[in-house]
Amino acid sequence: MSTSTSRPCSSRSHISSISSLSAALFGSAFVAGLIHGALLYAGRSPVHEQHQAGTSAWWQHAVLAGLAAALAMAVGIHRRRTGRRRPAVLLPLGRRAALRVRRTLRASAAGQSRWRLAAALPPTALLVFCVYRAGVQVIGGIDPNFTVNAWGGPGYIGAMACHYLDAALLMASAALLLDVILLPADDGAVRTGHTASRSRGTAAGTGGRPDRTPYIVLPCQSVVAKGSAAQPATNQSRNSGEPVQA
Repeated sequence: MSTSTSRPCSSRSHISSISSLSAALFGSAFVAGLIHGALLYAGRSPVHEQHQAGTSAWWQHAVLAGLAAALAMAVGIHRRRTGRRRPAVLLPLGRRAALRVRRTLRASAAGQSRWRLAAALPPTALLVFCVYRAGVQVIGGIDPNFTVNAWGGPGYIGAMACHYLDAALLMASAALLLDVILLPADDGAVRTGHTASRSRGTAAGTGGRPDRTPYIVLPCQSVVAKGSAAQPATNQSRNSGEPVQA
């Protein structure tokens, strides 16, 4: 019996789990926001507006920041206990999320679960808009009139912090709604990582029938047996078609 340890997820595994289509969608929204913010800054007024007391809403955002910190801590603890290592912030960009969207679209085209597609449109639009609005803030916020009476104003850094906090909370709420609305990525099979690998080996005593032992792929963890016999045992298990025992 061997003792095993887990290696932490690498940044390369996180990047490989991102859907290129989702990344292109949100990246385009952010770039569009940057362009819009640049246009607003280019057409800024030379007359500076006066700051009005009470428009910064700092204490309200202090409460929101505390709630956001508690929520982030709770989500982090839950994901660690369930063995999920990929950062939660990348979930809307993941391949699994893109697969759930495709399944929902196909089901709607086939006349099934059309309510899911209709219900998913508002939170999806909110996700894209928040990314776009975050891009607008980067350059548009340089204009003093843009932040003088904004939440977190009158300075650039304060307005950026408050608007990004609001965007993060709205995006988290939209992502939670989409997690409830969209169809699952599979039909209930136990899968971990990008996809679940299917056993192609032959189990002993089954007369040549495929081994139906479920394999679980952990892209963010590689099991390494301690001791000098770890590598030969791994190679032997791969050659025999049997799952590696941790």
